[in-house]
Amino acid sequence: MTDTAPPTSADPPKDQMPAKSFRDRWLALRNIGPFLVMVWRASPLLTIATLFLRLARAILPVTALWFGKLIIDEVVRLSGLTPRPDTLLGWWQSGEVARLTLLVTAEFALAVLSDLLARCISLVDALLAERLTMASSLRLMAHAATLDLEDFEDAGFQDRLERARRQASGRMPLMAQLFGQMQDIVTVATFGAGLVLFNPWLIVLLLTALIPAFLGEAYFNAQSYSLDFRRTPERREFDYVRQTAASVETAKEVKIFGLNGFLMEIYARLSLDFLVANRRIAQGRALWGALFTGIGTIGYYIAYVWIIGRTLTGALSLGDLTFLAGSFLRLRSLLEGLLFSFSSTAAQALYLDDLFDFFNVTPEILSPPNPAPLPRPIRKGFTFHDVGFRYPGAEKWAVRHLSFTLNAGETLALVGENGAGKTTLVKLLARLYDPDEGHITLDGQDLRDYALEDLRGAMGVIFQDFVRYNLTAADNIAVGRIEARTDHTRITKAAERALADKVIEGLPGGYDQMIGKRFRNGIDLSGGEWQKIAIARAYMRDAEVLILDEPTAALDARSEFEVFQRFKELSVGKTAVLISHRFSSVRMADRILVLANGTVEASGTHEELLTAGGQYAELFELQAAGYR
Repeated sequence: MTDTAPPTSADPPKDQMPAKSFRDRWLALRNIGPFLVMVWRASPLLTIATLFLRLARAILPVTALWFGKLIIDEVVRLSGLTPRPDTLLGWWQSGEVARLTLLVTAEFALAVLSDLLARCISLVDALLAERLTMASSLRLMAHAATLDLEDFEDAGFQDRLERARRQASGRMPLMAQLFGQMQDIVTVATFGAGLVLFNPWLIVLLLTALIPAFLGEAYFNAQSYSLDFRRTPERREFDYVRQTAASVETAKEVKIFGLNGFLMEIYARLSLDFLVANRRIAQGRALWGALFTGIGTIGYYIAYVWIIGRTLTGALSLGDLTFLAGSFLRLRSLLEGLLFSFSSTAAQALYLDDLFDFFNVTPEILSPPNPAPLPRPIRKGFTFHDVGFRYPGAEKWAVRHLSFTLNAGETLALVGENGAGKTTLVKLLARLYDPDEGHITLDGQDLRDYALEDLRGAMGVIFQDFVRYNLTAADNIAVGRIEARTDHTRITKAAERALADKVIEGLPGGYDQMIGKRFRNGIDLSGGEWQKIAIARAYMRDAEVLILDEPTAALDARSEFEVFQRFKELSVGKTAVLISHRFSSVRMADRILVLANGTVEASGTHEELLTAGGQYAELFELQAAGYR
């Protein structure tokens, strides 16, 4: 007898399509600064370490190449000596190879140092990536906790959240890429300085040859992002179907109804759509990439021919030839990698838009700057003053012109057909939503005047669709007041009050037993057993206001009677709201509120409502007839 689910709304226009223009794609680079701030905050020490190590390694390539030039020039000089020794031992004894030996030893040391630095960089980057993943995920979880229920019930927001989740853990390569770019820029500067000394036009030729490939890569990276962005809803469906086809929660129905083929068909269709779209981009990238790479190769060999010519005319030594040819080749590779890397960075910066866009979502339901103290105990109760509310994007009002009082210390039952507004009323009471019309007061003061943490902390709410946490039995109860997780006495008392103690006693590990089948050694419970565990959470909270929304739907009649008898006993002195589809349960309430079409149709005790006739009497008779 809960309400129908609130309708979802479409994404705002800016979420329907990503930025397409070249300018907009590169404007996404504004995300690099905030991203590097995130990296720094994740671990300042590791960030400094990786920058220092990369700086040291950046100057090694040109240094090693220069030593190679010196070695070749020295070999050429020694080869021209007359007379010269005929054996290696003779060369050594002559003392002529002392400088050559020193140069070779230095080059060897540089090679060892380069390998050592590379391994240190990999280690530091791996540790920093782990820190960044943890920090990003924690920040995402913390921000999500501040957002409104309205956001989570919107399909467009779910797409945005899914993209943000992927980026929180999926942008780690970007971190290494950015640091690698810094390292390569230093290396390029050292190689470039060497080439400029011989001929500045070599640099111009190199850049001219590489720019077309860079622009092509930027275009295809943007195309890949556009595809990923547009396909977010389908990707969520893709993941959902894959999970549904092989999970403990769905295995029974999939087998009984023979759904495997049906689900595989959906999965294959979605996979094929992804494959066709990705193949189109990959083919274009391969075709144009081959053309642009050919242009770069032509540029390289033009420069190479010039270097050979200068060597043949005697303007350059063999060592100079080796150094210039090697520098040009390495510089071409580095610049090509840098340009492609910059293009990839711009594409990944677009993905960061998804993460920072999520962080920019702000809640509408907030605590006031100077909240009023919550009354403890509640003296008067809650009053709905002509309250109206409709879910975002819905035309129909969920509740309207709703006026009544939930008195302090009263147990109030809500009755009505599906969609009557019962669960919506509970959401409004807990400020999961705010009314669009009218207002709700607690002891005469608007609910908006109280701090959200205080208001919700005073309520113990268990919904029909409660969460089945794959945690220990103790933790499943402790979530009702998680700060008291280590208070075992409080947990056991809550279990006893909810009649869940017998369930837990039957578990091999007792309160330490993992329940749910998601993890190893977990034991699943029946629906009724799960509900008793969930009800224990409300008692664990020890709140002034208890709200049970269809809490016993999976219990048999005897268990339900026992639970509500216990609830009646334990709610003495507390304010309680009860929603149930069984009239044998609601009749024990102090007062029953009958809702129809989002408003109060009748109010009174069980006997008064039966005498008055109307919807309550009709529904009672219909249910009673089923037991005759």
